[in-house]
Amino acid sequence: MNAHSDPDAWTVEDERMMLDTIDRWCREKVRPEVMEMEHADEYPHQFVEDMKEFGLFGATISQDYGGLGLSATTYARIVMRIAEEWMSLTGIFNSHLMMATVVEKYGTDFQKNYWLPKFCSGEIRGGLGLTEPNAGTDLKAIKTVAKKEGDDYVINGSKTWISNGIMGGAVALMVKTDPDADPRHKGMSMFITPKADPDTGKVYEGFTTGKKMQKLAYRGIDSGELFFDSYRLDAKRHLIGGEEGTGFYMAVGGLELGRINIAARAVGISRRALEESTRYAQERRTFGKPIAEHQAIQLKLGEMATTTQASELMCLHAAQAYDRGERCDMEAGMAKYFASECATENSLEAMRIHGGYSYSREYPVERLFREAPLMCIGEGTNEMQRIIIAKQQIARNRI
Repeated sequence: MNAHSDPDAWTVEDERMMLDTIDRWCREKVRPEVMEMEHADEYPHQFVEDMKEFGLFGATISQDYGGLGLSATTYARIVMRIAEEWMSLTGIFNSHLMMATVVEKYGTDFQKNYWLPKFCSGEIRGGLGLTEPNAGTDLKAIKTVAKKEGDDYVINGSKTWISNGIMGGAVALMVKTDPDADPRHKGMSMFITPKADPDTGKVYEGFTTGKKMQKLAYRGIDSGELFFDSYRLDAKRHLIGGEEGTGFYMAVGGLELGRINIAARAVGISRRALEESTRYAQERRTFGKPIAEHQAIQLKLGEMATTTQASELMCLHAAQAYDRGERCDMEAGMAKYFASECATENSLEAMRIHGGYSYSREYPVERLFREAPLMCIGEGTNEMQRIIIAKQQIARNRI
């Protein structure tokens, strides 16, 4: 069982009630508002408050620190359900949980006790500060630098496409503490970088946000630029783990849960595409009968139903391996790769089934079609996933 979940604290009935609560919230609160908010590119402040109340900002964090201590399996089911309504909402708490997971897995006892309760309550929300203008998948190419000065570090550099970067209050920031290290990953470290001191509320100098990125989809969550100019932090609170040179492994270690989350989001998109298509195919009539009775449409629905089910099973398989504490980068990569490709294909098929109406902003399939491709890119491109899967396949089957 992984270090995050508290299996003895959650009964099957508890988990069912949690999922029922999320389902009711999705149907009664999110669904009526999502279309207008998505097209207005409006930040969902009230939904964030609701998610705080549900405890989702501490979903996978141990109850020792104020979290829910959910298993990755239950967490994935929650993500699937919310992504059916509005995938953007799942990014708000997942990006945050990746930051929190890094602290829980690798932080000092002092750092865990200091930061995690604030993260679990949603008092401080944030994400991972990895990507730079010229460094995405190749994390080792980052240029943001932290230089030690006495008991402090001074950080200079920039990040881009950071989820929760503008509306959030902190990020787990990847930096170079030894730019000349060979191999490069040994010179990388991770810091918790808040915009203001949690104790005093004083805004730190040297940490500013740039523009909010304008996006095709994923509009309910802000993606922004971050700039650091002589930004000073003390090492005790902020250098995760208390020592330099381990940041690369922290970032990679946090991606397993992130990829399970992406797979779960993709399942949600596929489910909704299937739901909308199944309904529309029975309502829309051509040549004297519902189009659901035309074989061409049945072939599409049959394929969509099958790949949606397969995606869900692969996602849950990876989550269960994570819960058992097993290495699951291969399983998480497989689930992320397969489910995201299926979501992209299913959203396109949903457009074809809806015909001309698919181009109307009044139909959810238009949004699903815009959302799905991000699942093929986020948390490592699918091209990179296939390479990771292949390397693991070889490593696990040496001759």
